[in-house]
Amino acid sequence: MNTTKTVVLMVGLTVLLVMIGGAFGGRQGMFIAFGLATAMNVFSYWFSDKIVLKMYSAKEATEQEAPVLYSVTRDLAMKMSLPMPKVYIIPSDAPNAFATGRNPAHAAVAATEGVVRLLSREELTGVMAHELAHVKNRDILIGTIAATIAGAISMLANMAQWAMIFGGGRRDEDSRGGLIGALAMIIVAPIAAALIQMAISRSREYEADATGAKACGNPLWLASALRKLHASSQRVPMQATPATAHMFIVNPLRGGGMMSLFSTHPPMEERIARLEAMVYGQALR
Repeated sequence: MNTTKTVVLMVGLTVLLVMIGGAFGGRQGMFIAFGLATAMNVFSYWFSDKIVLKMYSAKEATEQEAPVLYSVTRDLAMKMSLPMPKVYIIPSDAPNAFATGRNPAHAAVAATEGVVRLLSREELTGVMAHELAHVKNRDILIGTIAATIAGAISMLANMAQWAMIFGGGRRDEDSRGGLIGALAMIIVAPIAAALIQMAISRSREYEADATGAKACGNPLWLASALRKLHASSQRVPMQATPATAHMFIVNPLRGGGMMSLFSTHPPMEERIARLEAMVYGQALR
């Protein structure tokens, strides 16, 4: 279901790009915007692991330095038929973790000091299984493609905005309704693209939960870990940037209400309920 939802959302994002491109920049404008967005996101895709690990002062850990984290990751990588990723420790008391790397052969998992202290071995296994699921499911590539299309849509809207500022005044034949429609598209298109991009991110989180729960052997381990991480993250928030918030297993940024539509993570209650339903059945929900 999550994979199907991701495909549908990606198709919707692509259709939105084609529609906005035709309305604002034509075929040439669409290709220019898409090319610029692709160049920026390819750089991010290729070097994001080094950038984000350095951003959070992560240090590569050996088996002697982090025996439990290292052995849990190694066992899961073997079970999931993945190459052994590099293991990093982030010097932070805030409990969280993420995976990065452009493909399974260049993957890394990072956990904060706080998450290693907080969780039992079984719960840590659930968390690392979730992170390795992102690697196995190629979620970093999916996220990069979504960001590229959404970025191209935003660029087209900006191009249309500047075209209206410098050229709109000469188009006396344009109706007021047409101008209002164009303004509405300039405002709505980037918002719609961001909403779809965030929905894709949430669907991949659900999929990583399901894949990781199966890989670790007990969905309740991950459910228990998420419950602890969510409660602890409210008490000890992590200093994270919005650009990297989607990478963490628990959203380090706070927000509710309408802001949940722009959240990269699904509601924690729903994630836990889905994991528990894998054990107890749908009647639990």
